[in-house]
Amino acid sequence: MAFVLIHGASFGANCWDELIPHLGAEALAVDLPGRGTRAEVDLGTVTLADCADVVREDVEAKDLRDVVLVGHSFAGVTIPRVLDLIPDRIRHVVLVSAVVPPDRSRVLDQIDPGVRGLVEQSIADGVYHQTREGAAAMLCNDMDEATAASTLDRLADDSAALLSEAVNLSGYKREIPRTYVHLTRDQCYVEELQQRSIELLRPNVIDLDTGHMAMISAPEKLAAVLNAIHG
Repeated sequence: MAFVLIHGASFGANCWDELIPHLGAEALAVDLPGRGTRAEVDLGTVTLADCADVVREDVEAKDLRDVVLVGHSFAGVTIPRVLDLIPDRIRHVVLVSAVVPPDRSRVLDQIDPGVRGLVEQSIADGVYHQTREGAAAMLCNDMDEATAASTLDRLADDSAALLSEAVNLSGYKREIPRTYVHLTRDQCYVEELQQRSIELLRPNVIDLDTGHMAMISAPEKLAAVLNAIHG
């Protein structure tokens, strides 16, 4: 049994570095295309199908089964595609403040208007580039100065096309248990939007009193939730 961890937008697999030592089972953190170990991939070419395919590739390469699949933020639109690719390998899905807009809609249309303006200003030539200042306001409200600096040092460019691609949520129709970790101090994927995602998914819900990057700001708390689900 293992955890498979999927990062959100503007980060790579190293966003899970603080969390992994607290997990009670093997953990595989996946780099989506254009980030980390896959930095050679042109971000301008990346699709949601590509993101799901590299998760499948990494899981199959290690022959992982009975997986607790954990997705943060933007990974909420990658996970259903993973569920359609390797459903027999997934035991439980955990969505950490995950973006789950209505099926066939665009993520960009569903995010908070205040945040949307910051996102749109950060797009140029098909690449989404967050500034440290903008990211600090959205992501680091529950962090001390050193933790915030460490988080911002890990910012990565992302594919702007992923924000405007129509999502396919068919994988969420599968009978695979799921839990939504609701982050009560999140200033990025704000309360109203988390509640919309919860309404769409009808998952078990667990509250954590953290900001958006709980795996960095409160790794022991998030690990306790994940370890309890893993069993």
